[in-house]
Parts: sequence; structure tokens; C-alpha cells
Amino acid sequence: QVQLVESGGGLVQAGGSLRLSCAASGSPFAISAIGWYRQAPGRQRELVAGFSSSSSANYADSVKGRFTISRDNAKNTVYLQMNSLKPEDTAVYYCNAWSRGLNNWGQGTQVTVSS
Repeated sequence: QVQLVESGGGLVQAGGSLRLSCAASGSPFAISAIGWYRQAPGRQRELVAGFSSSSSANYADSVKGRFTISRDNAKNTVYLQMNSLKPEDTAVYYCNAWSRGLNNWGQGTQVTVSS
């Protein structure tokens, strides 16, 4: 079992930046894929950015060129650097990891972008 704890959300003005962190514990060495999803009110949860099992990074079209996913394996932490934020980026952001065939979610962190 993998535990995921997100941090770094908050309120920011449009055009600003935030960096989200996701710390993995439990069995982080067993993680095959990890990434960030978000869910806005009344909308389905969607993939924002992630590392596949081959460690390649993937991004939603809506965030390409503005968001960057990175990882620090020594700290078992994945980051999401979000620049040029827009009001439509407002959502709860969740860390997600696949480990040993199980899908693990963090508790989520709220990101609010004011116009």
C-alpha cells in the first residue's frame, strides 16, 4: 500500500505560480506510474500530468507549456510546477499512483485561481 500526501495548494491570482508536492510513503519503490489529476466542481476528474511506467512525462493539452511535472526519487516526491495559472485551473488537485495493480489517491489539495 502506498500513502500519498499532497501539499502546496492555495489561492493565487491569474498569471501566478504554485508548486504542488506529493510525498509517497509505504512502498514507494513499487510505484509503476504516478501523476496529478484535478477535479473542478461539476466536472469529471481529469489527468493533468503524469509519469508513465516508462518514466516518460505526459501532459493534458490544456496545461502544456505552463505546467511541469518532476520527481525527486531520493525524497519519494513528485512535484507539479504550475505557471501562468488561469481561473479555469481552479480545482482540487490529487496525486495518483499505481502500485502492484492498485490505484492509490491522495487526499487532494485545493488550487484556486482568481481573475
